[in-house]
Amino acid sequence: MFTKIDLCSMALLKLGEKPIQSLADDSSAAQLARTLFDPIMDALIASHPWRFAMRTYELTKTTDDDFVIPVDVLRVLKTPGQIQGGRIIAPQDSIEIVALVRVSPESYPSYFVSLAATKLAMDFCVPMTGDNTVFRMLAALYETEYASAKFIDSTTATAANIENFSLINTRF
Repeated sequence: MFTKIDLCSMALLKLGEKPIQSLADDSSAAQLARTLFDPIMDALIASHPWRFAMRTYELTKTTDDDFVIPVDVLRVLKTPGQIQGGRIIAPQDSIEIVALVRVSPESYPSYFVSLAATKLAMDFCVPMTGDNTVFRMLAALYETEYASAKFIDSTTATAANIENFSLINTRF
């Protein structure tokens, strides 16, 4: 189980910096981590349909004749309606959506932890070190880890049973 501080410290270590003890520290590293952590992780989670961050919601129509997207949703992946801002317009009285949601670092799977730390290091690099060579190295590492994490994520789920499929039912 990793925390925000653990991930930020891992990122700083990748940059050759000292780890932080708290996000409330007065150091420039802690200030950078405090400012950038949440937006960076939100963007990383929203960038791919990670299975660990997917949730299904049953929404009911509001008095404004639309559906409000829950606040923890970063990206709606599947909806029967049309998204307009933070709302969904659909003719039904209730709908089901599949979405990517904000997930706490304690819930990140191991294959995502290294990717998250590398992404943080990449985004911390220029403000902390000003070194574009290290940034390019981290960007290359990030691309490799991103591809690997996507592969692992896509192969961790078990295949769903096919039920009520007419061709299979006809065979038996």
